[in-house]
Amino acid sequence: MMGPTSDNSWQYRALNAKNPGLDHLSNGLIALVKDGHDVMAGSADLKYSNGLNRFADAYPDRYISFGISEQNMVSVAAGIATTGVTPFIATFSSFLALLACEQIRMDIAYCAQPVRMVGHHTGISLGFYGTSHHATEDIGTLRSIADLDLVSPCDGAELEAVIRASATRDRPLYIRIGRGRDPVVYADGTHFEFGKARIHGLGEDLTIIACGITVHAALEAAEALGKKGRSVGVINMASIKPLDRDAILAAADASKSGKLMTVEEHNVLGGLGAAVAEVIADEGRGIRLKRHGIYDEYSLIAPPTSLYAHYKLDGPGIASVAEDFMNQ
Repeated sequence: MMGPTSDNSWQYRALNAKNPGLDHLSNGLIALVKDGHDVMAGSADLKYSNGLNRFADAYPDRYISFGISEQNMVSVAAGIATTGVTPFIATFSSFLALLACEQIRMDIAYCAQPVRMVGHHTGISLGFYGTSHHATEDIGTLRSIADLDLVSPCDGAELEAVIRASATRDRPLYIRIGRGRDPVVYADGTHFEFGKARIHGLGEDLTIIACGITVHAALEAAEALGKKGRSVGVINMASIKPLDRDAILAAADASKSGKLMTVEEHNVLGGLGAAVAEVIADEGRGIRLKRHGIYDEYSLIAPPTSLYAHYKLDGPGIASVAEDFMNQ
C-alpha cells in the first residue's frame, strides 16, 4: 500500500521536513540509548510523519516497522516489554488510542507492561483527513483504563522532557502529541515531573487549565486579557493522569471570581475538563468551571489552523470564550 499514510510516501517525507518539532521524539530516544537505557522504537508505517526515521537511521537494530497494523504493534510491544526492553511505539493517535484500545487495555495496562505509546497528530490536527483520523476522544477513553498514565506535552521540548522522565518509570504510558508544528513554549532541556503541573500564574479573575497545543494559545489569551485589566493565570496540566490535584485546588483558592476554565483539543466530555471537574466535586469546592474544547461533536474537515480558529482553540478564540465566561 503506497498512499499518503505510508512510510515511503514522498508526502510524509516532505511533511517531516517541515515539522521540526518532530525531531524531539528521536532526540529523546537517542539520548536514552546513549545513557545506557535499553529501548527500542516502532511505528505503524509512519516513521516519516512522527520523526522516528532519525532514530531508525541511528539505530536500525532498535527499530521495527510494523506496517499498517496498529493492534499488532501494541501487542508485540507488550511482548517485547516482558524481555526487559522498553518499547516506544508511535502512530496517529486515532489509530492508537481508539483502534487499538482493546490491546492497550489487556496486553499493556492489565499486564502492567511499561510500553510507551506515542499518539501523534492528535485532536483535529490532521484537518483534511477527516473524522477517521481525528482523535478527540483519546483522553476520555484511555483515562478510564486502570494503571495507565497519560500525558499531553505542549511542545517538542516538553515531549523530550517526558521521554527523559519516563526512563525510570515502570508503568505503561500514553503520550499525546501534536503534528510537530506546535508553537514553542519551553526551551530545550526543560524539566517534567509526572503528577505535577506547571503553573504560569494563578488569576484572581480566572485561571485557565490547559494541555497540549492549547497551552501556548492559553498563554496568548491570558496576555491579551491582562492588557484589558483582567487577572488571568494559566496552568499547563501536561500530566493528566496522574493529575496534580493540588494545583487545581490552588487555582480554586486564588480565584476571587469563583471561576476556572479548562481548554483542550478534545471532546469536553471525558477529557481534561472532566478530570478537573471531578477534583472540584470530590473536594466540595463551590467554584464554577467552564469546559472549553470540542463540544461533543465531530469536527469539520478543514486545514488545522482554520479548525482551531473555528472552534476557538487559538489565542483570540480562547480569550473571547474566557471573557464571555468572566462577564457572566
